[in-house]
Amino acid sequence: MLNRCISRNTRLPVNLRIASRFYSDGPLGGAGPGNPQDIFIKRERAKEDYYARQQEREQLAHVKEQLKEHKKKLENLENKINNLSK
Repeated sequence: MLNRCISRNTRLPVNLRIASRFYSDGPLGGAGPGNPQDIFIKRERAKEDYYARQQEREQLAHVKEQLKEHKKKLENLENKINNLSK
């Protein structure tokens, strides 16, 4: 009888629930292809790419304009040199 009392008191309660950690399939969650976070990130990336392309176009147009001006100056200088050498 004493043996039964001791064994009952020393038992720890057993919790059958096991904690488990679920990992997502990707960096933003595993909700699949229609995940709103993925869509938002793709939209933001597209906007940033569009902005970068616009900036590059503006810079390219500016450089082309400068090139035209330099070509005109070069042509004028060559004409002056030719006129002086005659």
